[in-house]
Amino acid sequence: MNREEILSKINEIFQDAFDDESLEISEATTANDIEGWDSLMQMNLIEMIEDEFEFQFTMDEVAALKNVGSIVDVVASR
Repeated sequence: MNREEILSKINEIFQDAFDDESLEISEATTANDIEGWDSLMQMNLIEMIEDEFEFQFTMDEVAALKNVGSIVDVVASR
């Protein structure tokens, strides 16, 4: 799966999590860009991404997440 395909799947997850089908994210998207993306939502997103891609983030990976691109990096490395 390439980065574009991963980003597309993650975008679908964000749309579901925020209940907003018009939401479009990019690799540069951060929590500051989306209203309601707080620490609780971050954990929800991580769980949804883990379920979709069938792996678990390590605590170090979670701590290093700065934007959607860093999420894509972790998924691509699996």
